[in-house]
Amino acid sequence: MKLGIIAGYSGRKFSIGMDAIKHAENLGYDSLWTAEAYGSDAVTPAAWILAQTDRLKVGTAIMQMPARSPAMAAMTAMSLAELSGGRFICGLGASGPQVVEGWHGVPYGKPVSRLREYVQIMKNIFAREGALTFEGSMYNLPYTGEGATGLGKPLKSILHCEEDIPIFAATITDNGVAAAAEVADGFFPVWMDPEQYSVFKGPIEKGFDKAGDKDLTQFEIAPFVTVVMGDDVDQCMMPVRGQMALYIGGMGARNKNFYNDYCKRLGFEDAAVEIQDLYLAGKKDEAMAAVPKELIDACALVGPAERIRERLARWKSAGSHGHVSSMLLGCQDPAALQVVAEEML
Repeated sequence: MKLGIIAGYSGRKFSIGMDAIKHAENLGYDSLWTAEAYGSDAVTPAAWILAQTDRLKVGTAIMQMPARSPAMAAMTAMSLAELSGGRFICGLGASGPQVVEGWHGVPYGKPVSRLREYVQIMKNIFAREGALTFEGSMYNLPYTGEGATGLGKPLKSILHCEEDIPIFAATITDNGVAAAAEVADGFFPVWMDPEQYSVFKGPIEKGFDKAGDKDLTQFEIAPFVTVVMGDDVDQCMMPVRGQMALYIGGMGARNKNFYNDYCKRLGFEDAAVEIQDLYLAGKKDEAMAAVPKELIDACALVGPAERIRERLARWKSAGSHGHVSSMLLGCQDPAALQVVAEEML
């Protein structure tokens, strides 16, 4: 089992705690992941951290695909991979229509089609087997659509990137997971019950079938896992309650919320309905209270150090079966990071 840390994105001010990051590197953590929403970007801090570490891999969780052309994402990934000695991991995601259309000013489009085409284009650029051409429903290279000059030319990357660049995708829908399994090297579930790989098994196998000769040894499952260490279990659950209530209740419209659907697939259908009803009615505290303890405990690590050690057995078992490759921890507490490292590494 590999361990990583989710660094997230900035608030009003932006700073990067390099002492804590170097401590994690010394503990044996494999990776650290930056993020972006509509403030700080994911690439700049990734470059900053790569320049000040020696062994730690640094990935983006995620780079927003609609904010960049596939070629721009490939150029960025190749540059960081070359400069870091192959320590960059490219994590991609569709983001959401509020950010894509409200902030970037481009159509949200079809996220699954975008993912499949985006990754294929990036890998074609990495391979340099010929000048780049592509015909898809989202991307056409060279561009010949409205406003084109007709002067577009198939090009091949000037940079010969000799480093392997894994591409991960953030997705939880059946179609999205299948697309990731088909074209990408791994994916991030926003949270995961390690005992319910069955939720993803069908879509992953569907993607493998489309890819041809591919299996779990070539595809990483790297869920985000919140860790909150403290004596009071209920109090430690509160940050997880807040996040889950927001996602299950408020991320998307009533009839189109992927996280709500995912909660139902994990076996909490009644709770998913109640959380959404309360959240959309403006009763956010009650929505938080409606998040089942069992769901939190299934997907997060909370409570005293000994309890966290005991709960890690479930993750070890999932790792031994190939159902979880990496745990990407949402945690900045050095003591908690050490507890997990001592148990898992």
